[in-house]
This record gives sequence, C-alpha cells and structure tokens, in this order.
Amino acid sequence: MAFLWISSYNFFPHRKSATFAAMITEISIDSFYTQHHRLPMIDVRSPGEFEKGHITGATNIPLFSNEERAHVGTVYVQQSKEKAVELGYRYVNPKLDRFIAESRKVAPKSAVAVHCWRGGMRSHAFAEHLHQNGFQEVYVITGGYKAFRNHVLSFFEQPFRLRILGGYTGSGKTFVLKQLKKLGQQVIDLEGIAHHKGSAFGSIGEMEQPTVEQFENSLFEQFRQLNLQNPIWLEDESHNIGHVKIPMPLFRQIRQQVVYFIQIPKEQRARHLVNEYAPFGNDRLAWAINGIAKRLGGQNVQRAHELLRENNFYEVALLALQYYDKAYTRGVEDRNPELVFRIPLADMNHLKNAQSIIKFVEKHEQHQTHTI
Repeated sequence: MAFLWISSYNFFPHRKSATFAAMITEISIDSFYTQHHRLPMIDVRSPGEFEKGHITGATNIPLFSNEERAHVGTVYVQQSKEKAVELGYRYVNPKLDRFIAESRKVAPKSAVAVHCWRGGMRSHAFAEHLHQNGFQEVYVITGGYKAFRNHVLSFFEQPFRLRILGGYTGSGKTFVLKQLKKLGQQVIDLEGIAHHKGSAFGSIGEMEQPTVEQFENSLFEQFRQLNLQNPIWLEDESHNIGHVKIPMPLFRQIRQQVVYFIQIPKEQRARHLVNEYAPFGNDRLAWAINGIAKRLGGQNVQRAHELLRENNFYEVALLALQYYDKAYTRGVEDRNPELVFRIPLADMNHLKNAQSIIKFVEKHEQHQTHTI
C-alpha cells in the first residue's frame, strides 16, 4: 500500500508545473471510448500490475520493474518519503531515452493516451516527459486503470438483448456460434475469451487462462464493439469457465433468457469429441478423466482408462457423455421450462445447424410478436 503514496511523487527531472496544464489534456474513460478510442494507449504501471489486468490494446511501458516498485515501497516504509523519491529517481533517470523510443513505436503520429493505476503522478509525469520530447497530443486518463475497472463492472449492469445457445456436450456449440457470426449474427465467444471449454477436458489444447480481471476486461472489449440494441448470441455457460468467472450481472441475465437448445444424437456428439480431443494424446485425456472421477464412479473410471489404453476413443467419449449429459440436464431443469426451446438436429453440419437455428429463432420471435 505504501507505493500508492510513493507513486504520487514525480521521479522525472525538471518538471515545469506552471506549464503542465497547457501541455496535457485529461480525459475520462468514458470520453476515451466515445471520442478518443483510436488513440494508442500506454500503461505505465509495473509489469505485475499489467499482467493481472489491463485495458485491451494498451502497451505496457513501466516506470518501474516489479522489483524496483517493491524496493521503492519498502524504502518509503522503512526509511522515509525523501529516500524513496531519491531511489525512484535513480531507477527512472537512466530509462528516459528508452521511454521516448518505446513510446514512438506505440504512437508514431505523436498522439497518445497514458494511464497509471489511479491517474496519479506516474501517468502525469510520463505524459509531461512525452510532451517535452515532441509528442503533440498527450492525454491522461482521469482516475487511471481504477476508473477503467469501475467502468467495466458498471457496463455489465445494463440489460442486453441476449440469445442463448444451449446443447449437450459435444454439440459443437462453439463451431455453430462461429457460423452464426459468418451469417451476420452478433456473437460473443465466452469460451474463446476464457481459453477454456468449460469442462474437465476444457483446458486441453488451450492457452493459459487469463486472470478473472483480464477476462472481464476482454469481455467488455468484445461487447463494446457490438450494437447493443441488437441481439447478441452467447453460449449457455456455468458461472465459472475454468478458473475465470462471468460477471455476475451478465450471468444472471444469461440464466433468465430464452435458451435455444440444440439436440444432436449422442453418437454424433461422441464422434465430434473424438475428432476434437484425441489428437492431444492419451496422457492428457487420462488426466481429464481423473478430473471427473468422483462423478463418473470408480467402475466407469476404470473402464474409461482401459478403453483409453486400447485407443478406443469413441467409447471413452460415450462414457464421459453419461456424466456430462446428466449434469447439463440438471442445469436446464433449473431454468424456467417456458424459456427452453429445443431444436432437433440430425448431425454435426455446423453451417446447416446455424441456418436451422436462425430460421427457428425468426419463426419463434414472429410468433411471440403476434401473440403480444
């Protein structure tokens, strides 16, 4: 916490406070997104702060490394403010030319937005340094990253027009969503943003998951680019997708919306799962099976491992679906049955399935309009 105070002091030399107001333009995060969203953005927080969560598209040019930031804070607590400022200056001074060089790569047209944690002197001093070295348009985000996070969390409080795509595991919902997008529908791929498919097998073939904070930031960025007056397709998900969480206000809306539930024969879904997961190897599959061992039961787990050793992936998939289908059925039964509309589909032709879903939805919504 001490560093939050230390960050209020200027570590740049020769700051001309009398001309500061004329040099730098302060803008709110709302103004940034409504008027200045095309500006390159520089985040001057430490790498650790940036990794935990950042504004999508921002470039991290940290004043301090993680170790330097910790050292300055320790000196502040154990010695004095003056000693901490002196140490901070020693860390920053050798980097001044590099700050300009890196900033020019980010903003070659000399127009840029800068922010730190809460719009304190880290961002203001950095912005002034840019302006004194040839940057003509320099903006500082009022309230910094903290204001952005408040903006993100409040954003998800508003009502959205959601269309929820449901279906048993292996129905290819992610692939259907991609086809819906190609057909002109607005789509948010929650699992794509989360880098997880939402099951014990969900991390297979995926990159490391973002932090919960960064998941929310990336989700906000996806929503922000859509027309919020028009419907948006989402996959029916649990609150948790791996270790990230859907923002609760959005999750509540997902649970209250109509679900278009695609029904595809289990055999078709098992083959789809084999094609999707078998290439990643038996060790990864065995690890995932162990992840649902308590739910599958001892005999089924033993049988699944035997089938896996025989490379009988299809039968392994059928065994796993016994658990996943029951679990998903319980989730659907928790919903208002009047809001669940089932769409029987014959196979895994994702484009054809997407077209069938659109026709079903159009017919359903026309009927609802006439009923009203």
